[in-house]
Amino acid sequence: MESTLHPGAALPMLGRIVAFGSSTPAAYDQDQLWSGYYGTQYGQELVAERLWRGAGVRTRHLAASPLNEDVSGWSTAQRMRRFQADALPLAKEAVSGALATAPFSADDVGLLATVSCTGYSNPGLDVQLAKDLGMPASLRRLAIGHMGCYAAIPGLAAVSDFVTAHRRPAVLVCTELPSLHVQPPPHDAEQTVAHALFADACSAVVVAPSDRAGQGLDVVAVETLTDAASTEDMTWDITDHGFRMTLSRRVPAVVGRHVPALVDRLLSHRGLGREDVRHWAIHPGGPRIIDAVQRALELTDADVEHSRDILSRYGNCSSATILLNLASIGPVDAGDHVIAMAFGPGLTVTGALLQSR
Repeated sequence: MESTLHPGAALPMLGRIVAFGSSTPAAYDQDQLWSGYYGTQYGQELVAERLWRGAGVRTRHLAASPLNEDVSGWSTAQRMRRFQADALPLAKEAVSGALATAPFSADDVGLLATVSCTGYSNPGLDVQLAKDLGMPASLRRLAIGHMGCYAAIPGLAAVSDFVTAHRRPAVLVCTELPSLHVQPPPHDAEQTVAHALFADACSAVVVAPSDRAGQGLDVVAVETLTDAASTEDMTWDITDHGFRMTLSRRVPAVVGRHVPALVDRLLSHRGLGREDVRHWAIHPGGPRIIDAVQRALELTDADVEHSRDILSRYGNCSSATILLNLASIGPVDAGDHVIAMAFGPGLTVTGALLQSR
């Protein structure tokens, strides 16, 4: 996916994001979630309330709101059945919305990649979605599971590679329902943070060969760095009561330590510097994550305003969030570079260099 060109050379053929789509379940006010449920669960503990209020979230979208139903005692099997019921309509809405604004139809799609770390079945969401949207029987399908919040970027790399090699459009859809994984007591500080941050959403992109596409964002390069010494700092464990998050206080520092090297790898190999990046889409894993990335890369408040806005309006929707963030940037001038970054278990930092065409 190199973008460096000799003078007068033609643009390389790349995968180009040509359309975005998204969907969410009902919205809930963060303060009401505390007063109506979580505050009683935590016994109005001052530390828990401080963590809740400091999450930087104003509104979250939840398929299973604790104001209406308490799933904390559900088995993993019950949660997976609920995922199957709620995920499909959200994914159909997001993909249909993206295809509606793309110069392609469902019949044209050569690869459908589905991403989730919050629900599984087999036949899975990929089969159900392809059938309901009328995608061809020859469709290639790729299910990317349990990679966590950063999974959209390796998913984007995979569909871009397919598009580049086969010159056919592809769809990537990230469907995450963390609300199905509210944990039973006792609650520690890590669970307080997880309960305060995570929310539900589905986001999709259509990626097409650049020589067959209209305007959009070329996927120029993807890079990943994994700190194997920090594997215990962020985990997403399958238990008898759904999936349980481990989120160490060290995570922002680890992310901040590695993002400069990640960004430099994306840029320096292509003769670019950080000053050449006009837009930054940073996964809003929490306010301290955004702060750490901003400090490490010496970004301005304007550089991270979209990430803070997404956190405030949606919370952390795991893998779906970075695509929501990219879509929120809005029109990007032709030739402008964009960097998208996300972080997750491993501990992994990953990023994509995009260029508007």
